[in-house]
Amino acid sequence: MEYFDARRKPYNVGKIIAALVLTTLCIFVLKQSHGFGGNSVFSRHEPGVTHVLVTGGAGYIGSHAALRLLKDNYRVTIVDNLSRGNMGAVKVLQGLFPQPGRLQFIFADLGDQKSVNKIFAENAFDAVMHFAAVAYVGESTLEHLRYYHNITSNTLLILEAMASHGVKTLIYSSTCATYGEPEKMPITEATPQFPINPYGKAKKMAEDIILDFSKSKGADMAVMILRYFNVIGSDPEGRLGEAPRPELREHGRISGACFDAALGVIPGLKVKGTDYPTADGTCIRDYIDVTDLVDAHVKALNKAEPRKVGIYNVGTGRGRSVNEFVDACKKATGVNIKIEYLSRRPGDYAEVYSDPTKINKELNWTAQYTDLRESLSVAWRWQKSHPHGYGPN
Repeated sequence: MEYFDARRKPYNVGKIIAALVLTTLCIFVLKQSHGFGGNSVFSRHEPGVTHVLVTGGAGYIGSHAALRLLKDNYRVTIVDNLSRGNMGAVKVLQGLFPQPGRLQFIFADLGDQKSVNKIFAENAFDAVMHFAAVAYVGESTLEHLRYYHNITSNTLLILEAMASHGVKTLIYSSTCATYGEPEKMPITEATPQFPINPYGKAKKMAEDIILDFSKSKGADMAVMILRYFNVIGSDPEGRLGEAPRPELREHGRISGACFDAALGVIPGLKVKGTDYPTADGTCIRDYIDVTDLVDAHVKALNKAEPRKVGIYNVGTGRGRSVNEFVDACKKATGVNIKIEYLSRRPGDYAEVYSDPTKINKELNWTAQYTDLRESLSVAWRWQKSHPHGYGPN
């Protein structure tokens, strides 16, 4: 046995050395290939290139923001778990911007701390636009804890990852729901925040966390918080639109419900609340076109400065009643939509519209798409050509 082992030992050592050499060579080749570790263009900072993480970038607003950023030559990474977003929107963007280093999509849940840390560790982000959130007022009154977890807790995980990986710029997508039902109109940025539904409360909590974090010693954060109002419209060139999942339609935006009624998907439009203290008894809202909204986000990104926080209302400065909105939708679609009037929806408030003076002055932003009928007509064209949305994910 001793003689036999002595004869085999040199042979085994040779095999081990050969294996080590081969393994080293393989690692070297892999490291030279595109997309491995630190050699991916998304994993390194480049002079003159701003790499923006767009959370929720497969959703309605997030996808429009990603489109605008890509058109403006930003590098974009979309992170989305597709619980509310559409892979179809991502595919549209990939088709429009197929060049290497322009756009990447990462399927991930922002509630998973390990996934979030991995994303930040493997990518060199210069800024974060944080859109990802469940965002239906009515649904929030039914699923309280889900909203606090998805909005507040997930934002905390994003901030922790930004702190760990030195990402200093945050554009936060907030909401006028943080104001609740103010005593005076229009709403300014100084209006006290007293949200009356879990959606607004969760967003305000997230804002508070962001503001506290920005004051931390050595944080050097550039923070922009945009509180926007009711979003309508779609890409004027017809490439993107709003396509909520069928099971979420009852919680969705009034524009989606109007279009569903016009398409015959539902028998008619349900208007909830006719006894509010307004001129015609229906709620009054400030409707902002999605194209204007993403323009505000990009202007905020361009104006963001270290150790400064900007808080802005994004709206037209004009309130329209639900009845006015429905009349505009009938004209935009050419369909005499049947209306059913119901009792109020829990968590709603009578009148909300903005004073956009601050954002006009400081960011040089003014809403351009203020014709309600025209914005709805643009969105209607997309809906008619996409009766089933983007199709299955």
